[in-house]
Amino acid sequence: MTPQEHTRPTPPRRPRPGAGGAGAGAGADRTLARLARLNPTGVFLAVLAFVLAGLFAPGALGGVLLLALAAGLLLLMARTWPVQAPRTRVVRLLILTLLVAVASAKLWG
Repeated sequence: MTPQEHTRPTPPRRPRPGAGGAGAGAGADRTLARLARLNPTGVFLAVLAFVLAGLFAPGALGGVLLLALAAGLLLLMARTWPVQAPRTRVVRLLILTLLVAVASAKLWG
């Protein structure tokens, strides 16, 4: 056998997080790099506090807080979409849908 017969084909490369999409550029890459350096526990606690504030705030104020959180989540999802596994994409879309539904209920309910 020749050496060419023993080589494996290389798998397709996955795009980098900053490799396209809306707002792609050096600024977006810096923002993602800064987010990656944050303490995950601190981010979790901050988002949890934001969600609880939105849930317990009365009426429209709570809905606006939850919609602001949904907008931030949507921006983050758009930037990281190319590198996420399909199962992760589904879970993120379900969470976003639930968040928008609760915000809508607070605004118009």
